[in-house]
Amino acid sequence: MNEYGHVARLVLKHPREAFASDAACARQWRDLNFTGAPHFARAMADYEAFVKLVSAEGAALEFLPADARVGLDSIYVRDASLACRGGVILCAMGKPQRSAEPAAQGDACAALGLPVIGAIQPPGRIEGGDVVWFDKHTVAVGRGYRTNDDGIRQFQEFLGPDVDVFVVPLPHYRGPSDVFHLMSIISPVDHDLAVVYSPLMPVPFREWLIAGGIELVEVPGEEFETMGANVLAIAPRTCVMVEGNPVTRERLEDAGAKVSEYDGREISLKGGGGPTCLTRPIARNPDT
Repeated sequence: MNEYGHVARLVLKHPREAFASDAACARQWRDLNFTGAPHFARAMADYEAFVKLVSAEGAALEFLPADARVGLDSIYVRDASLACRGGVILCAMGKPQRSAEPAAQGDACAALGLPVIGAIQPPGRIEGGDVVWFDKHTVAVGRGYRTNDDGIRQFQEFLGPDVDVFVVPLPHYRGPSDVFHLMSIISPVDHDLAVVYSPLMPVPFREWLIAGGIELVEVPGEEFETMGANVLAIAPRTCVMVEGNPVTRERLEDAGAKVSEYDGREISLKGGGGPTCLTRPIARNPDT
């Protein structure tokens, strides 16, 4: 239960199934608050390159099927479920247009043999992008527009008393319609290293990270909008990020990280979902 160990099993959803066609992209993108309609053919090619990067450490890949209940946002598989000891918890989405995604993902998990141990019930809300595991006893949860107090309470009940939940109040920033999660401002890449965007980080949370011995790689303001703070670790200090964040990349490499990049214009930047959002890690090897 962390965000930086060697990924052993990873759930994904190909744009072939999530985006479906240029016509579907053109029909949906405005309602889902994308910045533009994804170009289907380019998205397909960029995603294939992304898959090669995230599987470079030998992760077993599981792909979710097409499902008529969901739309473009379903490519961001992290948000609809939470991984914990024993299996998967289905979320309750803070974005109304994504309300069908947890059930669709739950059906797919059952077909893949992934145990679903429960689901967050209304009025609770929680999305996977607001949940960051640091170790098997410690998880941070962002309290914002996508995740509410009751959703956090239910999540705590699933986890039990052995797990400490650090609740992080998130800023209003651009309001309820914006794509803003806890993982918009922090990405652990090792047990003692994390990429952060400090200007939007609550002071108590930043102090908590530093007190825990975590070195912070600071993302400059000009690279926050291009998802410099959204970095996926596939192994300790081995990570994947969106192209176009050279300062953040250099700072990661100076901290001893190995960095690979992908073209995220179609599959990440338009929909507001970086490499962590595109993936639902199910298992990481226990040797880290």
